[in-house]
Amino acid sequence: MNTSSTSKISGLEFHALTAAGPKRLAVALETGTIHELLDCLPLGVYSALRTFGHDRFLWLDAHFDRTQRSMEQLGWPNRLDREALRRALYAMARAYPLPEGVVRFDVLREPATIQGATADVFIALSPYLPVPDEFLREGVRVEFAPHLRRETPLIKTTEFVRRRRPLPWSTRERYEGVLLDDDQCILECSSANIAFVRGKRVIAAGDGVLEGITSLVLRKVTQTVGLEFEDRRLPVAELGDVDEAFLSSSSRGVVPIVQVENTRIGDGKVGPRTRALLEGYYAFAEREAK
Repeated sequence: MNTSSTSKISGLEFHALTAAGPKRLAVALETGTIHELLDCLPLGVYSALRTFGHDRFLWLDAHFDRTQRSMEQLGWPNRLDREALRRALYAMARAYPLPEGVVRFDVLREPATIQGATADVFIALSPYLPVPDEFLREGVRVEFAPHLRRETPLIKTTEFVRRRRPLPWSTRERYEGVLLDDDQCILECSSANIAFVRGKRVIAAGDGVLEGITSLVLRKVTQTVGLEFEDRRLPVAELGDVDEAFLSSSSRGVVPIVQVENTRIGDGKVGPRTRALLEGYYAFAEREAK
């Protein structure tokens, strides 16, 4: 298989981080997404993020920290080689032929051999597709996903990536699936954190959810727009009382939500505080991405 030709068609790249450095692997023509590309690997832990300015990353060390914590919580004896991974990610981002990319790196408990390359870290790149302007301008609708539960919310496993499919749906009328706890309180989305604005408070689940890096960034941004975070799981019954809502993730940034299931949020339009957070997030990324 000609690796370069498949990469030109799909925009996908696949690399093994070997002891000798990154090794480029072939990408099958039929591969659809960055997540499907990595289905060939044994189960592990992962992180995904986008580039800014072609070869800069926002809070890369926070992604490394979360990955190492996941490894430790699983009882793995190995440690993440941060510097080798950092060098590889920057080199791949600089060499990536498209203006911006999305990167996912998977870490395995033990080395695996794929296409003759043996490694315990594998990296995939795909084109960065920004959230459509219409979604940011008009907001999106999300639905409950009562069948889906993250059993180990503090550990970002690749097993959950496979189990959550076909989520996220990523259409404006059906953008994401929302996870609930046993008391019908809102936890998170299938691939993002979710938060609600009531007055000057941003309400988001403080426990039982994945520690989102963008959510951590927004805790800093709120201080610049006159808001503050409240760590609390919002009951579904209170949805009609909030003013605004949004989801956040490292690959999509901030996405306004105007309806959850059949409940309209506020007046059904993207609110000023969400717009301020969205603008503040990108201003922060422009300053802080390294």
